[in-house]
Amino acid sequence: MLISLSGVMAPGPLLAMTVGKGSESPHAGALIAVGHAIVEFPLMTAIFFGFGYLFSLPHVRESIGLAGGLLLFFMAAGMFRSIKGSIDVGSRGQHSPLYAGMFLTAANPYFLIWWATVGASMVMQAAGFGTAGLVIFMIMHWFCDLGWSWFMSTLSFKGGRFFGKKFQKWVFAVSGVLLMVFAGKFIYEAVVRLI
Repeated sequence: MLISLSGVMAPGPLLAMTVGKGSESPHAGALIAVGHAIVEFPLMTAIFFGFGYLFSLPHVRESIGLAGGLLLFFMAAGMFRSIKGSIDVGSRGQHSPLYAGMFLTAANPYFLIWWATVGASMVMQAAGFGTAGLVIFMIMHWFCDLGWSWFMSTLSFKGGRFFGKKFQKWVFAVSGVLLMVFAGKFIYEAVVRLI
């Protein structure tokens, strides 16, 4: 579980989005974690059945990096647009954190590489305890995701309520900038590998 936390608590686009969406709702992190699980559980299952090697095929990582970078630019632009409008908790719809969790997870090449290497080792160790061991590992890992994301969105929400709308706009701006930085990093690294 401690090794799992190295992936769960690592700063990245999912954390930036969790903090940004958390300024709208304290429960955004829980929905992001559910979206994350929709991608992560099948990925863990695929690794268990030996499909982890797909991430080492030529141009797979680069393709994910390019697509992920473009998606992050799009999401960052949405955050910047929301700064201009009024920040209203219910204005952006209940489902957007869920979809953000799914898309940011699937489009993050570092997440996929982490699971194909460190995560694959943990999946195999858990599978050594049988199917029950694997299922318990998957659930416990997700509870780490859920707890961390929910904590971060609640913290962002409380800060926004305490410091006001100006603070919320700053949270959106910083989150948007972080998403742009990660987008640039993903695209740059993908292009360098392709050249």
